[in-house]
Amino acid sequence: MCGITGLFAFSDPGRSSLAGLQASTDAIVSRGPDSQGHFVYDCVGLGFRRLAILDLSADGNQPMTDESGRYTIVFNGEIFNFRELRAKLQKKGYTFKSHTDTEVILKLYITEGRGFLKKLNGFFGLAIYDKEENTLFIARDRMGVKPLLVYRDEDKLMFASEMKSLLALGVPRKLDYAALSHYLQLNYIPGPATIFKGVKKLLPGHYLFIKADGKVVRKRWYKIPYDPKKVAKNKLSYEQQQAKLVELMDASVARRLVADVPLGAFLSGGIDSSVVTALAAKHTPHLNTFSIGFKDEPFFDETKYANLVAKMHKTNHTVFSLTNNDMYQHLFDVLDYFDEPFADSSALAVYILSRETRQKVTVALSGDGADEMFAGYNKHMGEWQVRNPDWKAEAVTGLNLLWDALPKSRNSYFGNKVRQFQRFSRGMLSGPKDRYWDWATFVNEKDARSLLSPESRRKVNKKLAEKRRKDILENIHADGDLNEVLLTDMGLVLPYDMNTKVDLMSMANSLEVRSPFLDYHVVNFAFSLPVDSKINAQLKKRIVQDAFRPMLPEELYKRPKHGFEVPLLKWFRNELRPLIEDDLLSDGFVESQGIFSVDAVRALKQQLFSRNPGDVHARIWALIVFQHWWKRYMMPGSGVATSKSTLAQSANS
Repeated sequence: MCGITGLFAFSDPGRSSLAGLQASTDAIVSRGPDSQGHFVYDCVGLGFRRLAILDLSADGNQPMTDESGRYTIVFNGEIFNFRELRAKLQKKGYTFKSHTDTEVILKLYITEGRGFLKKLNGFFGLAIYDKEENTLFIARDRMGVKPLLVYRDEDKLMFASEMKSLLALGVPRKLDYAALSHYLQLNYIPGPATIFKGVKKLLPGHYLFIKADGKVVRKRWYKIPYDPKKVAKNKLSYEQQQAKLVELMDASVARRLVADVPLGAFLSGGIDSSVVTALAAKHTPHLNTFSIGFKDEPFFDETKYANLVAKMHKTNHTVFSLTNNDMYQHLFDVLDYFDEPFADSSALAVYILSRETRQKVTVALSGDGADEMFAGYNKHMGEWQVRNPDWKAEAVTGLNLLWDALPKSRNSYFGNKVRQFQRFSRGMLSGPKDRYWDWATFVNEKDARSLLSPESRRKVNKKLAEKRRKDILENIHADGDLNEVLLTDMGLVLPYDMNTKVDLMSMANSLEVRSPFLDYHVVNFAFSLPVDSKINAQLKKRIVQDAFRPMLPEELYKRPKHGFEVPLLKWFRNELRPLIEDDLLSDGFVESQGIFSVDAVRALKQQLFSRNPGDVHARIWALIVFQHWWKRYMMPGSGVATSKSTLAQSANS
């Protein structure tokens, strides 16, 4: 697990950017605190930061060049089947200097070319330079677990694991207003877009092959093999499906236990992390497990259930019990790490869990990915009910005007129910594409655009924004089923919200996180299953819950899934109020900045501090994240070293 960066120049002006290579690797030191390395040859520069996981010796350092001196690689990630691949290469007469997966990848590319990617089981972003052909090969893993950003102009192509690394190479800082519009709706920016014009996220399961003349071949090398006709012909009984899932997950977990450093597992007390823990404990006696509890938010505290799982499987369990003040103390650490606006507030909990876990281990297993492919979210139950309506669904829809009139808020049981009923009734009256987008967003397009100043609205490329939205929804059809919704989640929510959150927050703390549910064997199997194996009227994530019931405490099945929400509203009305009123969202700053409508932001602030704030805190948070980012990266004279002390002082003044 590491950080990579690099440059391939097509001209002399492009070569001048090589001067920023050192600064580019310095910008991502937390991704790889153990060592760094650079490779510069003529028109190419490759940079690397290492977090040593396998073969801790210097033989594992990168950039790594083969014996002939022709091929050089930088690689971020882990390949879990590298030992089998290495053994096959050895039988063909190949020798190895290190015990790393990096060297295996390099030899595979040399022997098999670009098609070798299909043999890899793991997650990665990688780049391989061929000195003889003067070509660069860049690739990203199937599920988008590891990030890879790319910028290209007529003089050069640059890539990096994080935006701050690209900025150090000199990427122009020009806002993509279409991306900003989607950010204000989703609270994150879906690929291939980024907040900057010209900078793109390499899509999951894609690669680029770049030649010296600047020609780029872009290819999708992996696609989730979902075929509704084949699903309909699935002959496995439900019991056989469960057995197969257990078999695949057990193998996936076992593969992810290979490391030359201390390893553990996140254990939240939910089904998914408990499944991973139960399987890992079979292979690792006294497995280290970690969870966080919330002293001031007992509704969200699930440590009771985590303790039950830990006791059942005899793990070495650690609970980090936090107060709201503990979380607040790390708020600006999280904001400072974002080099692109990202407003999923649960990133704070992931940051703290990663920070505390890193004190004891370097690698942690997690349960990420199960909700997206096995239908674990409330919106999936809502979708099932829309497609299988009963009298209750009809009744909720019939009271649509009532839901519109009543107060709505996530901060109370009644208000949250009203909010859910309103969204459901709206979804019942929508087509599948519009319903998916509505339920994926926090703010509709009209309200998001209303936050922008008139000048900013004119800068939004509406055709581009609509095309991006259309591409996201391409797998949803009027005559399709809920599997298409899950497939869309795998292409949107998973890589650009969940994976982004875990990667950024774990890497900010030099911790590697591995997700067994995202093994491609598990994913491929999941999308061979019919909808009723995943969800019915009584149960979300049905097959996961049923398949692993014998190895989990029964208490886990007797309580609702709570998730976690940061106490933003409390902070906004107290500790962060000066930051809102006198700094980031002050009339003066918003007006001088020119991006947002002063009147619209003022109206949000008035609602925030009123007796009926509703869900306005989510919109306020998105604005705060953006404004904090703007001050760090876009204000004249700004740089990545500014802001924490200034903004923290403002917040506490």
